Amino acid sequence: METTTPDHHDNQSPPTSEHLLDDIEYHYVQASANVRFVNWFVDRLILWGLWQLGVTHFAYPIGMFVYSVAGGDKIMIYLVSYLLACIFHVIWYTIFEAATGGKTIGKLITRTRAVTANGARMELRTALIRSLCRLIPFEAFSAFGKPSYPWHDRLSKTLVVDETRTQLPPWN
Repeated sequence: METTTPDHHDNQSPPTSEHLLDDIEYHYVQASANVRFVNWFVDRLILWGLWQLGVTHFAYPIGMFVYSVAGGDKIMIYLVSYLLACIFHVIWYTIFEAATGGKTIGKLITRTRAVTANGARMELRTALIRSLCRLIPFEAFSAFGKPSYPWHDRLSKTLVVDETRTQLPPWN
């Protein structure tokens, strides 16, 4: 009687290197327009307060910088001041969203988060794109509608989800 040992077992599949959770479908629940408005309002209030604090404590050096760049021209003083405010705005949002994985103070309060279209954690590049898109004139009005999907979400391919009603994939 001759016996042979099979090279593989018929009832077992070959080992794979796929992640255990790769076959799970995730369902994202977008934050409502009202929640998005609360996020915007809280973030703008904090941003305005930080700007006022910075201008109050650093008025002389900021003023000297603006005057040295713009000279005495009032229009140039306005433009340079506006450019500084835009730079502050972009830096604040970019660093905050990149460091917290898509959160701002408003989103912390409302328990929402910005994620990429596939549910991944936002990286620095994505946060920068979102921040720059917020500077587009009248961009805030693009948030009207149901669901609320403003330009800074569309152009950066992100969405803001309600964390209490969404199961996000695990992040490394």
